Amino acid sequence: MRLDKFLANSGIGTRKEVKKYLKGNLVTVNDEIVKKADMHINPEEDIVTFDDIPIAYEPVVYLMMNKPAGFVSATEDDEHETVVDIVPEYMHLDLFPVGRLDKDTEGLLLLTNDGKFSHQLMSPKHRVPKRYYAEVDGHISEDAIDKFKQGIDLGDFTSTPSELEIVENGEQSIAYVTIYEGKFHQVKRMFHSINCEVTYLKRTKIANLELDEELELGEYRHLTEIDFENLDL
Repeated sequence: MRLDKFLANSGIGTRKEVKKYLKGNLVTVNDEIVKKADMHINPEEDIVTFDDIPIAYEPVVYLMMNKPAGFVSATEDDEHETVVDIVPEYMHLDLFPVGRLDKDTEGLLLLTNDGKFSHQLMSPKHRVPKRYYAEVDGHISEDAIDKFKQGIDLGDFTSTPSELEIVENGEQSIAYVTIYEGKFHQVKRMFHSINCEVTYLKRTKIANLELDEELELGEYRHLTEIDFENLDL
């Protein structure tokens, strides 16, 4: 890989800015100052520093985020902050959210720049389960579990069979829902169909990967080998 491309992809600056840094003797490769932008390096073996700071090469990134409410699951939005805005140090790698969580929904969200990884997790044909914790206004009817299991006609589509686990039931109820797709406002619409309105929603699990509860809202970390095993990819 060309040195200027490596530095630009690492977020050091634009190609034009990188050339200025090279001329300013700010870049070393294997402890030697380098000025040539077109020098070829091996990102996995050569040690590159900028202003005496080693530059780690991360061509593909996989992050787990505890998404806070108020951020949209998009790469850009004219009116609202996006989940990508929370990870500015990875902006140069063009990360995007894997699937979506509604603006007011919290919890487990994955971000990556690996399209194949995203497709494997979000394509309906792969039927990857996503589990949500929901607080709702309204009593959950006795036949709701069967309705969710059979699939609910929501007008523009019928949900695939899902699982409903009732934790508390009353004027305000608590439940867990596992779905196998991710349509717009799907969980909220499913509860609305049984005369309940979601007041709080949090995704807690994708496949067998659970949200790291040590992550505060807005915090994130890299996926580990165990995480990938739990995603069963």
